[in-house]
Amino acid sequence: MKEQNIPIGVADFNSVRSLNHYYVDKTSFIERMFTRGKYYFLSRPRRFGKSLLLDTMLELFEGNEQLFKGLHIHGNWNWNIQYPVIRFSFNADYSKPGILEADVKYQLSQFEAIYGVGDDAIAPASLYEPNRLANLLYHLHHKTGQQVAVLIDEYDKPILDAIETPELAIENRNYLRGLYGVIKGTERHIRFAFLTGITMFNKVSLFSALNNLNDISLNPHYSSICGYTEFDLKEVFAPQIKGLDIEQISHWYNGYSWQGEEKVYNPWAILNLFESRKFKPHWSITGMPSFLYKVMMERRFTPLDVNNLKVEENFISTFDVGSISAEALLFQSGYLTIIGESQDRAETVYELDFPNYEVRSSLNAGYLQHLFGTDKNLPPQTKHLFTTLKQRDFEEFQINIHTLFAEIPHEVHNHTDMANYEGWYCSVLHACLWDVAVKNELRAQESSSRGRSDLILVTNCQVFVIECKMLGEGEPEQRADEAIAQIKDRGYADKYRDGINAVYLIGMVFDEKLRNLSMLKIETG
Repeated sequence: MKEQNIPIGVADFNSVRSLNHYYVDKTSFIERMFTRGKYYFLSRPRRFGKSLLLDTMLELFEGNEQLFKGLHIHGNWNWNIQYPVIRFSFNADYSKPGILEADVKYQLSQFEAIYGVGDDAIAPASLYEPNRLANLLYHLHHKTGQQVAVLIDEYDKPILDAIETPELAIENRNYLRGLYGVIKGTERHIRFAFLTGITMFNKVSLFSALNNLNDISLNPHYSSICGYTEFDLKEVFAPQIKGLDIEQISHWYNGYSWQGEEKVYNPWAILNLFESRKFKPHWSITGMPSFLYKVMMERRFTPLDVNNLKVEENFISTFDVGSISAEALLFQSGYLTIIGESQDRAETVYELDFPNYEVRSSLNAGYLQHLFGTDKNLPPQTKHLFTTLKQRDFEEFQINIHTLFAEIPHEVHNHTDMANYEGWYCSVLHACLWDVAVKNELRAQESSSRGRSDLILVTNCQVFVIECKMLGEGEPEQRADEAIAQIKDRGYADKYRDGINAVYLIGMVFDEKLRNLSMLKIETG
């Protein structure tokens, strides 16, 4: 059998099937949607195969049967019917005024030319775009005798591109609201509508006119509609797995969950792993949005806050201009995933965490780069902290901390109040230490019977228990003593006193005026 190709960046279903690329069959999900409903919405992070899914739908509705031979849907589809398809793809740069309107006009003119809807009697170019789309749907239905399939890829990109310019983002959102409202108003002409994007935009602000969308983003029946399962890897990609450690693959790239029984891998990361045979942050290096870190800073949210993170469902399933929670942004953009669910009266509560090693390490690195204002090399102290602590060179450890916080540009402090926040100093230390610590060496906010510690580093039969305090109105030495007393009183180090580990209790005091370390005190435990 001829060796199959790895479809990196190929979102054209025709090419995937006709050029002998690997393909994971997702057509059972399409059949389920088509037979059970009409209007659907799906949110998934970037590079998860949304565009390929829409292109699969396009080929299916247009009746290109030969592409589906051997797939689930081939024997479960009426190939005698061909549906006209309108597919909007928002793939331009919409960060400037006027681009969105011009792009929609262009795409509408393309559809009108393809389907021959553009004679002088209709004069669609003179119509406002929502009316022009309604006109197109009406004439397609009556011209072909079949209702229309409407597919919209990256429905939210015109808003996200302008998100740092709120006035334009709102203008683009309102324009799209009018366009998407046509889908509800022309229901008699539509057989199927499917919208995909990254975010779960507030339905009131964007989809107020399209209020019958079935949001399948967190529906367990569609949890693996995008992404690869463990079964997919072992069955479809079996030749590519040879020579690679499956446990390492899982540790690096598995772990995304949208309420299904199975976790899924990011396709982009897996395909690039198979091509390069190297374990690298393949997905995250394709784009770490600066806006994400800006929101994190504004909301006082750090990578350390992911530990034991629980939020209500509506807190992560809504998104809008000017009212974006860090948790929602991180979840919807693929940096957090659901690892548990519970019920609090009428509210569903989700426990969130990093999906895998790639995402966690990338978010830590990106967070540090944002803090230090660099997209390349971090200050060497970010690496030295771990080494000096392991070597018990506490004097050098203290010097490195001073130098590290002195390196953070004043603009970071001027635009946020993080320097007044105890957890922020702890989060910077955590990000620096985690960046070089191996699995399970660094433990954040570990629970005891009387509280939760800030940081614990376990390495080479040595345990370092760190507690951070703000100076406030107290004296540095007094506050350092209080930090160590808290470690003792709450038993943070008790479980490590086994006669094997050497235990060190470290109290750190930070001064919000100096924006740096004021006192470091160490006791052996």
